[in-house]
Amino acid sequence: MSLYLENKPDYDECVARLQAWFEGRIIDRAPIRFHRHNAEYDRVMNNSGHASLRERWMDAEFQAKTFLDSVRGRRFNAETFPVYMPNLGPNWFAAVHGAELEFGEMTSWAEPIINDESDLEKIKFSRDNPYYRKMRELTAAALDVCNGQFLVGYTDYHPGMDCAAAWRGTENLCLDMMLNPGMAHKLMRLATEHFQEVYDEWDAILKKAGQPSVTWMNIPVPNGRMHIPSCDFSFMISPAQFDEFALPGLRDEVRTMTHNVFHVDGKGVSNHTDSILGVDGIKAIQWVQGVGDDYPILQHLPYIKRVQSKGASIIIDLDKNDLDALMREIRPDGVLLWIATDNEEQEAAIIKKLLKWK
Repeated sequence: MSLYLENKPDYDECVARLQAWFEGRIIDRAPIRFHRHNAEYDRVMNNSGHASLRERWMDAEFQAKTFLDSVRGRRFNAETFPVYMPNLGPNWFAAVHGAELEFGEMTSWAEPIINDESDLEKIKFSRDNPYYRKMRELTAAALDVCNGQFLVGYTDYHPGMDCAAAWRGTENLCLDMMLNPGMAHKLMRLATEHFQEVYDEWDAILKKAGQPSVTWMNIPVPNGRMHIPSCDFSFMISPAQFDEFALPGLRDEVRTMTHNVFHVDGKGVSNHTDSILGVDGIKAIQWVQGVGDDYPILQHLPYIKRVQSKGASIIIDLDKNDLDALMREIRPDGVLLWIATDNEEQEAAIIKKLLKWK
């Protein structure tokens, strides 16, 4: 499916590079996204005129227009795409089951609603939930104005263990796994039960509008179902606990997807890499190093090589000054780079360099 973007005339060429990346191949060079991790959170809108942060987050037309203004007239080089993700924060999936969201400047969070097993009846999925209806409105508003300017994706779902932790609270869920595993298993079942039908609804809406399958990771899949499974909570649990509590839901979560990239958020989550890559359908990961002592990326080369040795593709968030060293140490097939740059001249130089990386 070809798609016209005014600021991305090489869309088809770049999508082909990403498809080759999924397959561990290279067409002419390793793909690269010129982007700093979490850069989207820099779009602070202090002078929006809204009475509250909640009102601003929930203003569908304002959100769509603000994004349109941010991309109009910009160039998007290499495998960088203008993608709008309708967004109410990472706990939206928990909220459409009955949790309430609190909104901050750059993110939102859900307040726990499960104090004990008798509270499980509070978890009720509903398409009439106000957050569910609002997500439809956010999506529709973006589709109304995106014409040739940007792609519209689906929101960040976060089912599974992260959703269960939002309902129960992090500390309580940890205790459940040790002291009341039956409770933890019930929460996990509820946290994945309606995921496929929710995904299906948004997949149908976006495909009907001629959009590829895409979300916050900005990897468009024109003919398929793109998904980003994750389990940030798992940095606190053992591999045995991950396999018992998280793995069954993860298998179910990815079973209908054609393209899965698991979001490995730091060293704690990476403890479960063997189990993650053992799931049918997960052939790629995003490696997210921590901050402070976890820089530079070069100290994580053994992990990157380990992922490559398993035949999996990997996204590497890289400082531009570390590119030469990385190119000397690993092979380019199956590598997608994210690099923040200061200007287009730097981007052109990096692209030229990558063409020589064989």
